[in-house]
Amino acid sequence: MKLNLYSNNTRFAPSPTGHMHLGHVFSALFAYEAAKKLGGKFILRIEDIDAQRSSKLFEDSIYEDLDWLEINFSKEIRYQSEHMQDYKAAINELLKLDMVYPCFCSRSEIKAEILRAGNAPHEEDYSVYPGTCRRLSLEDRKDKMEQNLSYAWRLNIRAASKKFGNLFWDDMRLGKHTVPVGIIGDIVLARKDIPTSYHLSATLDDHIQRIGLVTRGEDLVNATHIHKILQTLLGLKSPKYLHHPLILDSNGVRLSKRTRAQTIKSLKASGLKREDVIDLFGKENILTLLNLIK
Repeated sequence: MKLNLYSNNTRFAPSPTGHMHLGHVFSALFAYEAAKKLGGKFILRIEDIDAQRSSKLFEDSIYEDLDWLEINFSKEIRYQSEHMQDYKAAINELLKLDMVYPCFCSRSEIKAEILRAGNAPHEEDYSVYPGTCRRLSLEDRKDKMEQNLSYAWRLNIRAASKKFGNLFWDDMRLGKHTVPVGIIGDIVLARKDIPTSYHLSATLDDHIQRIGLVTRGEDLVNATHIHKILQTLLGLKSPKYLHHPLILDSNGVRLSKRTRAQTIKSLKASGLKREDVIDLFGKENILTLLNLIK
């Protein structure tokens, strides 16, 4: 391949919090076919940092569905729940760089401050944090931590942007992106009881597992801005990206566990074969995306 990747590995990283649906199949099959085209490994990662929602039942279901779909994955599976020390080390490194700070605000407090500032928050969206705890003195932070209060570690976007200036990343399908540091809030990277978040663990794991090409849904384009910032601060390798279109239901809504999308388990039970399931989103759509990898 002429593509300039530092490795030819791709990955599929589901959370074991429900059964796989058609959107998962599309993502997994595309990443699998991309790895074959590149001559690399297709790596399975289980993103199980949410211990309350993760289940062995759903984990086993992921293996069963991938086997049924004839998607062969590396047996060296990385379970995020087994690597919390890696994430703690990354937070400690960011602490040394003075790029994170403890936030003691509750969601209701954050929402109230945003409303006072005249900006209506999006439902369930607390990423645009108003910076309340960023302004706390070191003494106040220490005092609150000694009180054993709950807190989250937030990334100080302002400090980070001063350190590295403008950042860019390329998407094979969507083109060049500038990281909009001016409008990104101080996102949560970890909590007192869980030393990581999706942003931190996904970014670090892609580096540790030598993922050269990250393929995922286009709903995660904004997340990639955060991941590029973390890669720069922590000195991690930056993979190439290809964000693919989402699989939508008949109402144009993205398939998700939250909307109770029909599962592969139920499609199999209804008598559909592997080829029938793939025909539901069209194998030609996978081939079109693979042609972008050159």
